[in-house]
Amino acid sequence: MDIQTIIDFIGTKALELAPQLAGALLVLVLGWIGTGWIVKALKRLFKRTDFDEALETFIVSLTGIALKIILIVIVVGMLGVQTSSLVALLGAMGLAIGLALQGSLSNFAGGVLILVFKPFKVGDLIQTDSGYKGTVQEIQIFNTILVSATKETIVVPNGNLSNNPLVNITGSPEMGIEYTFGIGYEDDIDTAKEIIRTILDENKNILTDAGYKLGVRELADNSVNFYVRATVLADNYWDALFEITETVKKTFDAQGISIPYPQRDVHIIENK
Repeated sequence: MDIQTIIDFIGTKALELAPQLAGALLVLVLGWIGTGWIVKALKRLFKRTDFDEALETFIVSLTGIALKIILIVIVVGMLGVQTSSLVALLGAMGLAIGLALQGSLSNFAGGVLILVFKPFKVGDLIQTDSGYKGTVQEIQIFNTILVSATKETIVVPNGNLSNNPLVNITGSPEMGIEYTFGIGYEDDIDTAKEIIRTILDENKNILTDAGYKLGVRELADNSVNFYVRATVLADNYWDALFEITETVKKTFDAQGISIPYPQRDVHIIENK
């Protein structure tokens, strides 16, 4: 076969495939532009709603990639290529990637659930089922970042947070706060109780409208223990805890009410 024959063959095939190539190119260009329009419309839709920014970015990117893959498969099919093998290959690749990233996909799914249903938000104090406790600093797609009271950074996989119980300590605007105050057996219970009640009524952090519980809870080995349960705003929890404890101690001291140390009676038996 001479060169002229080869050139003629290529020219003939090019003419035969020209309509297909033109149609595939047109679909590719229009589809690519249409994909851009869909992505922009999705971004505008998210801006009108109170949607998490991290999840919004991920969904927009995932939608754009998926649409482009579908477009390429359509264009390849228009060129006469059997797309069933291509789709099977993409499916096998997706399965292999899914198996390799099984743990990461679980964390991703957990992150989506957290961002959509919002069991906690940035700034909440939470405690996980594993015992980790801290303030939520950032909610990422795969992990949630906590900061402990000692300023340690704790990275918790979202799969664990979405599949196990957790306590959102500051999830409500109001919180319960508890105290135990012990006095000596020789001290007057009514006087001590009135002192504690007055301190609670006068402290600006205690929500007296919500009511509080105050009473003798236990006749312990060394003390008579008062139990107090009150309600405070979540933002005032630590101020209330420290202020009330300090004020009760100072007032007990001023009124001569003892807070006893642990005691033990020792009986010495002499052998005669």
